[in-house]
Amino acid sequence: MRSARRARNDPGQYDDLAGEWWRPGSPLSMLHWLARARARLIPPAERPGAVLVDLGCGGGLLAPHIAGKGYVHVGVDIIVSGLEQSAAHGVTPVRADVRQLPFADGSADVVSAGELLEHVPDRPRVVAEACRILRPGGWLVLDTLADTALSRLVAVRLAEAVVPAVRGIHDPALLVDPRRLRDECAQHGVRLDVRGIRPALPALARWLVTRRNAVPIVPTFTTAILYQGRGRKGSQ
Repeated sequence: MRSARRARNDPGQYDDLAGEWWRPGSPLSMLHWLARARARLIPPAERPGAVLVDLGCGGGLLAPHIAGKGYVHVGVDIIVSGLEQSAAHGVTPVRADVRQLPFADGSADVVSAGELLEHVPDRPRVVAEACRILRPGGWLVLDTLADTALSRLVAVRLAEAVVPAVRGIHDPALLVDPRRLRDECAQHGVRLDVRGIRPALPALARWLVTRRNAVPIVPTFTTAILYQGRGRKGSQ
């Protein structure tokens, strides 16, 4: 449970929740569902030794969903407790700040940023770094929360009321306008396509009662709450 002394968006909250990454029915279950949906955006590796850099990898939840796609899966985070669990699931852990990645230009075939961008105060710098390490022809995939009143109501206020253990995880001031994000990616050669997504509502209602079984993430007509992005870096 979050310490009452922690501020909103304090990364230390993930240390408080370290035992929840892989526990069935945990308050972090939504991150599992989103990781599965994000993995569907990632094509099989196009070459031997292809590298996928997983920014804000947490406990490595993407790992089982890209197993067999042919990537060397490198996970980047600042939280040691999460990196330790990532390593236990086959991820190569790298402790680093996503604003200054320790990788060469063009060294990644895929960069994944799952539920990360709404946590970083300097998002344009993180976007620039993600695009910098992406090779021409490589893919950027992400999901994040929209900067709207509806998103603040549903994804912050209501979510915290329903799942109190995640209270304070998000700072509403950091939510991400999809149009601005597309523009930021375009400045670095990545044309990002976005689409709204949401949990399948009947399955979500069952999960809220039973805390059992995965909830599918499905497309929706609006990017006003939660959305995915996928873009390919152009040739230089």
